[in-house]
Amino acid sequence: MAFSFNVVKKDSATRARLGRLVTTHGVVETPAFMAVGTQGSVKALSPRDLREIGCQMILANTYHLYLRPGVEVIRDLGGLHCFMGWEGPILTDSGGYQVFSLGAFRKISEDGVRFQSHLDGSTHLLTPERVIEIQEDLGSDITMVLDECIPYPATRDYVCLSTERTVRWGRRSLEARRRSGQALFAIVQGGMYSDLRESCVKGLTQLPYDGFAVGGLGVGEGETLLSEMAGFVAGILPEDRPRYLMGVGRPQDLISAVQSGYDLFDCVLPTRNARNGTLFTSRGKLSIKRAEFSRDPRPLDESCHCYCCQHFSRAYLRHLYLAGEILAAILHTLHNLYFYNHLMKRLREAIREEGDELRILNSEWTKEERSP
Repeated sequence: MAFSFNVVKKDSATRARLGRLVTTHGVVETPAFMAVGTQGSVKALSPRDLREIGCQMILANTYHLYLRPGVEVIRDLGGLHCFMGWEGPILTDSGGYQVFSLGAFRKISEDGVRFQSHLDGSTHLLTPERVIEIQEDLGSDITMVLDECIPYPATRDYVCLSTERTVRWGRRSLEARRRSGQALFAIVQGGMYSDLRESCVKGLTQLPYDGFAVGGLGVGEGETLLSEMAGFVAGILPEDRPRYLMGVGRPQDLISAVQSGYDLFDCVLPTRNARNGTLFTSRGKLSIKRAEFSRDPRPLDESCHCYCCQHFSRAYLRHLYLAGEILAAILHTLHNLYFYNHLMKRLREAIREEGDELRILNSEWTKEERSP
């Protein structure tokens, strides 16, 4: 099945929109949040769990799978869907952010990125062409170009050179495509300079990408600048292709980004916080470690219909966490990802109904951290 994307409905008061993204392995109703399965697995949950909580698409990490178990292993065993037992759509990132995070262990040139493995110190070179080859062997539904993730803060000269290189790498990625049925998304960089972001968009939109991602946000610039820059870039991206805001995941940021016109999101926040005992509820974040919950018979969230909230008390969940039980990570992760998928479902319904739900969701999540 060929990749396609259609805007089904637009909100009259904002730039929010309902979309339908069709891939070889299924349809994704947007806006949608992708669970992060870095190494071909969403930590603590099985594919069955993910299906039951409404997860539509998973993000897997090209860098990590390339290093372990190796792309040839996954290819020879039938591709990533078969390897991890997930029948739905998969997006693979290019590995650019992971290489960026290696700091002194990588060197960027026009050819690509030479880096040392965090596993054994071996040296590798990722080029735009090699990144496409790897993702084609993995067999993901949506692939990403190689880009250079820009840190914050960064000088204008550095950002300009880096952004221009990302556009050139994107062109090489397009030319390297060999496999049909896979979508390829470009990545918009440009740091916190709106004119460089605009220049990057102009350079990328001249080429036939299937969608556009926005990277280099959520890297320490603060909520206000994040919202302003994300909104600016969304406003100049094509209307007829999906927009993916990479790595941004606080509920209030997702709501703001949906209103700006973004369709896809991913972030490790719900799963990582779950393992650390921080849970998302309809009334704000909750730390299950707090002593006040030691005898609390209530569920995490009385308005939540996930398996965790329907069967277990705060007291029990606190006990599991303090005892170091694996079940704590499982139940917490299940709840947090259910919360995120339910939030996206509410956003889709709000756009469809044209009521006050978007305003209500905004009021539920403010800049202030709250505890239920």
